[in-house]
Amino acid sequence: MDLQTLKQRITAVQSKREYLLSLLERPNLGILRVDVNQALEELDELIEEYRRTIPDTGNN
Repeated sequence: MDLQTLKQRITAVQSKREYLLSLLERPNLGILRVDVNQALEELDELIEEYRRTIPDTGNN
């Protein structure tokens, strides 16, 4: 996989984070709230690891 494809996929994953945050605002989420929180934590770790591994050089 080339760097450009990887960047595009990470951008797509980052966009899903906003959706997960919006789910947390729902009052009827119930026990699924635990799963959503876990997904957010793992997503944040993945994004952070990507940023450490492949720093943004300003080239897209």
